[in-house]
Amino acid sequence: MRFVIIGAGRVGLRTARALADSGHEVVLVEGEERAIERARTEGFDVIEGDGALEETLQLADLDGTDAVGALTGDLNDNFAACMIANQYGCRTVMRIDEDYREEIYRQYADEVDEVIYPERLGAIVTKNALLGGNIRAVADIAQNLQLVEFTITDASPMRGYSLSELELPAQTRLLAFGKEEGSLRLPTSDDSLELGDRLVILAAFEHLDDVRSLIVGNTGRATAGGI
Repeated sequence: MRFVIIGAGRVGLRTARALADSGHEVVLVEGEERAIERARTEGFDVIEGDGALEETLQLADLDGTDAVGALTGDLNDNFAACMIANQYGCRTVMRIDEDYREEIYRQYADEVDEVIYPERLGAIVTKNALLGGNIRAVADIAQNLQLVEFTITDASPMRGYSLSELELPAQTRLLAFGKEEGSLRLPTSDDSLELGDRLVILAAFEHLDDVRSLIVGNTGRATAGGI
């Protein structure tokens, strides 16, 4: 997947690292010279400019982007960036600077898919906000391994099949299974895969897209309900 992160400060750069470590494409938008230099030193592509302006975000190719994370320390800039990205069909995640505002923005900022207060969250949680609801990173196990929870969608090619018919790529293991309203447990070959069921899978980063296509399906670009 492709992500645009607005703001290469502490929050933005940590989130960019978490996404890049999972094999995703990440572009940063930043206007401050020191932050730009730091991000480029780590190997990230950086668009120089004001992320609250549409002409800047157009340089980041929003048409080819799945989700935009507006993660600067300026709430007004973050909100403006999310409104622009929304017009391009991107999933939007907005950082707020005070936790007391979270309920207000969740209630009234309907066009923002998710509001986060990163001082209370880790980078992996911010990453999950960008990924959407049908895939959730549980833990980064090693440099090339991640524990991920996938949810069966309407578009899943495996919907209606049993776990015995699930053929996962090499270097991939199914560790747990849960019905939509139930708790996770050890999987059995007779378990059937229905809408909302959850599978926890240990996979090498290079196979995550294949696993996502198999379990989640082609649901289009990131939306409030999924990826």
